[in-house]
Amino acid sequence: MTHYKLTCVLLSCVLIATGCAPKSSLPKVGYAQMFVDATLDKAKQGFYDALKEGGFEHGKNIEIIERNAQGDNATLNQAIEYFISEKVALIATNPTIATIAAVQRTKDIPICMMVAPRPDLAGLTDENGNAPENLSGTYETLAYIDTSVALIKQVFPNAKRVGTIYNSSEPNAVNAVTRLRKTCEQLGLTLVEAGAVASNESQQVALSLLGRNIDVFFALPDNIIFSSFETIYQTLMAKKIPIVSSEAGLVERGALMAYGADFYMWGKQAGEKAVRILKGEKNVLPDEVKLRKRIYNEKTLQELGLSVPIGFEKS
Repeated sequence: MTHYKLTCVLLSCVLIATGCAPKSSLPKVGYAQMFVDATLDKAKQGFYDALKEGGFEHGKNIEIIERNAQGDNATLNQAIEYFISEKVALIATNPTIATIAAVQRTKDIPICMMVAPRPDLAGLTDENGNAPENLSGTYETLAYIDTSVALIKQVFPNAKRVGTIYNSSEPNAVNAVTRLRKTCEQLGLTLVEAGAVASNESQQVALSLLGRNIDVFFALPDNIIFSSFETIYQTLMAKKIPIVSSEAGLVERGALMAYGADFYMWGKQAGEKAVRILKGEKNVLPDEVKLRKRIYNEKTLQELGLSVPIGFEKS
């Protein structure tokens, strides 16, 4: 056989093999995450672990289609549309903005949310206060903010001015800062607010807060905070401004302390809902996150020259 004929035969075999490869017939789960983030990844891992423990493993009896929008809204929307075109059995969303995008695009495919506020706080309920019938998963309320802010009075009794950054275009962030404002007022603290709409504004906004003489910074559950926390941390820590949060995951990234949801367990709790849905259960309603912790970052504590707060565990 000539070299030319051999090449043609081999090429034909490749084309036949690739062209006729069977398409996966496994039920599909779409997972949409808005951006690359260590905190959100903990929830994702918890979600995947719950699926596996519930008997659903990628490549074995389900196919997980994962998409990360890299912070781009258009990419996020395209991912949701792709899941719909693939007729996935369920869409998992992380965090709030991904849940909103999915709810806006499908009323039929079950949506399992995580790292998101209660549906009404995210603007996902109708005029009668009802959440979408296809929405499940696990949410957080704003009540934890009260407890988190109280930590400031406990650990920093002389603090007067609390700084915060929030995304003024994100409904749950606006709700959270409204709650924070009220709680600070009740505790005799002055809240110094700074709005941002993109993560690349974080350093400039953090510097502006330093110029307004804040004593403590409160990190809200906000996409701006999640996506640019290291920048905010470095800017504030250069002036020894402690960061308190309601998000336990941010403590592992440098925040001094927090009272808030364990993100791995948050994702796992949502994943347990997904397992029930994949097994055919109907009307699996969303529920509130169950596990919250008081934790501190030992390295940050040492850098600030502070002692371990009573009742806290090391992250």
